[in-house]
Amino acid sequence: MTTTAGIVVVDKPAGWTSHDVVGRMRRLAQTRKVGHAGTLDPMATGVLLLGIGRATRLLGHLQLADKEYVATIRLGESTVTDDAEGEVTASTDASGLTRDSILAAMEPLTGDIAQVPSKVSAIKIDGQRSYARVRAGEDVELASRPVRVAVFEMTEVRPGERTVDIDVRVVCSSGTYVRALARDLGSVLGVGGHLTMLRRTRVGGFTLTEARTLEELEHRLDVIALDEVATRSFAVHRLDGEQSRLVGHGRVLADTPLPGEGAVAMIDPDGRFLALYEQRGASARPVAVFV
Repeated sequence: MTTTAGIVVVDKPAGWTSHDVVGRMRRLAQTRKVGHAGTLDPMATGVLLLGIGRATRLLGHLQLADKEYVATIRLGESTVTDDAEGEVTASTDASGLTRDSILAAMEPLTGDIAQVPSKVSAIKIDGQRSYARVRAGEDVELASRPVRVAVFEMTEVRPGERTVDIDVRVVCSSGTYVRALARDLGSVLGVGGHLTMLRRTRVGGFTLTEARTLEELEHRLDVIALDEVATRSFAVHRLDGEQSRLVGHGRVLADTPLPGEGAVAMIDPDGRFLALYEQRGASARPVAVFV
């Protein structure tokens, strides 16, 4: 018997790929229809959203939500992967850095910025993942992309002999690489930098407080039902009985203004999530129907 469709909030352990976690969840939920929203590197821990059953169709939309992280950046060393998993490619004495100089360097990396993703990323170049090309010895050049870093704040500084470790909190848009922030901060300061710890604390409205470890999920599989996921993650439009019938068949709703921008959850009079719709002109049109 398979588990009810919905979202599971996992506290991903270090050393596991996101795909590893999906594999474990397929066994726990007794279904192969499991996916994840927003990849976490093996080194990273924290919130990973998994969709089960019909909820996998929501993952692409949930992945667009903003995300929050806590991280540690080591200034004074650059690595090939921009994190602690890669070999050190350059080392520069960073012992002269001050709190003020670091804060000043963080400013231009906050707000709406153009960010070049880490070379060791899952971005495809001519059909092949960038990380695969790098590991094959290629020198990969990735184009910058617009991202938003709403918060990039330093919470602690720990000077070392030649390096400086700083703890930071980051709130950012989907598609932002915290590894790239570490690399770029080191570049602005002229000493290089890389990530030594990354923990995702939030994806949209889902936080670490409700995340469960794989060990906990072995004993009790907590699944957030589709109805709750939809109302927590999207603007909501309440339907009457006739509209519910039309939406259930994926029909266009003429002269129907929807709240907010982007996908909107269509909820029937009984509180059931029926579909995602979006505004197109004066009409509301289906994005995905779930009944």
